[in-house]
Amino acid sequence: MVVEFSGGRVIVSPQEVLVKLATGVSLYAMVDDLRLLSAGNIMVADAGAVRWHLTLDDETQLADIAECLGIDIG
Repeated sequence: MVVEFSGGRVIVSPQEVLVKLATGVSLYAMVDDLRLLSAGNIMVADAGAVRWHLTLDDETQLADIAECLGIDIG
């Protein structure tokens, strides 16, 4: 599934997420390293030594990603 947002797009599969930003930067995370936060529509990846977060445009995008990944929004 692909979710378009103002900064680029999020490509979601059941096991992983790839974020391609409009600037050319790509961010990658396995689903076990992701958290979705409703306060601010934020996707957080924390794999220990590597951490990043992404603010989505709205709660619909967050809900679509949560459904595809099968994880809860906190």
